[in-house]
Amino acid sequence: MSKKKKQTKVKNNSKILAYIAWTLAIIALVLSSLLVGYYIGYDNAKEDIQKYVQKEKKKKLALVHKIEKVQPKKIEDVKSHLKKILKKETKKEKTKVYISASHEIDGGSLAHIPKMAKRKKNLTSSRPKLAIIIDDVGTMSQVNAIKNLHLPLTMSFLPPSAGRPNTPKLAQKEQFYMIHLPMEAMNWSAEEPHTLRIHDSQKVISKRIADIKKLFPKVHYINNHTGSKFTANEIAMNKLIFALKKNNIYFIDSRTTAKTKAPKVLKNFGLKYLSRDVFLDHHMDKPYVLKQIRQAIKVAKLHGSAIAIGHPHKNTLQALYESKKLFKDVDLVLINKIR
Repeated sequence: MSKKKKQTKVKNNSKILAYIAWTLAIIALVLSSLLVGYYIGYDNAKEDIQKYVQKEKKKKLALVHKIEKVQPKKIEDVKSHLKKILKKETKKEKTKVYISASHEIDGGSLAHIPKMAKRKKNLTSSRPKLAIIIDDVGTMSQVNAIKNLHLPLTMSFLPPSAGRPNTPKLAQKEQFYMIHLPMEAMNWSAEEPHTLRIHDSQKVISKRIADIKKLFPKVHYINNHTGSKFTANEIAMNKLIFALKKNNIYFIDSRTTAKTKAPKVLKNFGLKYLSRDVFLDHHMDKPYVLKQIRQAIKVAKLHGSAIAIGHPHKNTLQALYESKKLFKDVDLVLINKIR
């Protein structure tokens, strides 16, 4: 090969190598740019994520503060609402404002409150059940106040009277309710009309229960309003349970006297005895009611179930509203779920 040709070939090879070198340099530059861009972008992304997290934290904190501010206000709103609607009933529905629950007890004194019936301890693993009956329900205002609590409370309606003519209509709108049947007391001057008395005949008592069934077709549970004298009389209680059984109505003993004959009579009829364990509101102040609610929950836990009785008084309803967290330890149920 001539010297000239060799020089040309070397020159061409040098050019090719130069092109390759430049190409590799350009590729390296591009890759470097991409890598730099990636890391810069990554850092920016990290910064954006941190900003987003901080923003979300601030949102959550703001929400918590908002809830903390609103919650007490909500409780106050409920309190004022209950107070307002319970006051309204006096003029609108011509009924007396509820005064005290002590009228239910023989003698009307806290010293005479009959103890709860003897109960066996709960030996099952099932959650305890608590039924709360609200007695003396007689007006639309009371019904609204109770329902506004959004708790499964059993309303026990008084039979109609001149002061409360609309109780059958009010009960008709409810899926489940009880009747708070007036019975003779040892010491109570303000008797309800058609109060059952110990000397009433079987015919009179049976007719009264039949009339109640006509007025309140869905009723399957009755508890006594006052009745310390009536429930302590075995003959009178036999007549009553006979009439109730005939109409497929169960008796819940409000236990207004320690001398009640209901356990014996119900056993003779082959029926289970169910009674009040705790009265919620013999004192009018809310701290007392709250204490009694805790007591009812304690009884339910100890025995597997419990029945408490209260009245549509604003302090009672407010105490029930404020006890919603306490009720998480039990199943709050209607009276038909207590066995």
